[in-house]
Amino acid sequence: MRRPDPIPPAPGQESVRDYPRPPRLERVERRLQVIFGCQVIADSTSGWRVLETSHPPTYYFPRDAVAPGVLGVPQRAGICEWKGRAVLFDVTAGGQTAAGAAWAYPDPTTGFRDIAGAVAFYAGPMEACWVGEMRAEPQPGGFYGGWITPDVAGPFKGGPGMMGW
Repeated sequence: MRRPDPIPPAPGQESVRDYPRPPRLERVERRLQVIFGCQVIADSTSGWRVLETSHPPTYYFPRDAVAPGVLGVPQRAGICEWKGRAVLFDVTAGGQTAAGAAWAYPDPTTGFRDIAGAVAFYAGPMEACWVGEMRAEPQPGGFYGGWITPDVAGPFKGGPGMMGW
């Protein structure tokens, strides 16, 4: 399948086509929040984002920025060719549970050591995910965990017919 043409970024936007491969890890000082079960379950101004070509950023929270008791027992997930072996967590808050809705890399590869144990959330099952004042939408397709905000231009890998590019 041929990659779709990039969407030209508007002023103030980043193009995911300009993100690197292999991916890059960056600190994020903007406030990151996740709301689930009518509760703020993760809140940080010292997170990270992973930037990879054709993907919206994936945001990671320091473990101590995640509310106690919301993450279930880690379950073996899969392997990322860049970050290493991941574990998935069920997320529970306010009487609701979202299976496999968060993940972490307990022992990531050298370039991603800063996010060892940090937690990322799939935006789709959450009530709301925020990057600063911008509400994030889930990356299409349900496999990848990027957060789409108005400051990022696509197209984004993950939707129907877009897994192979």
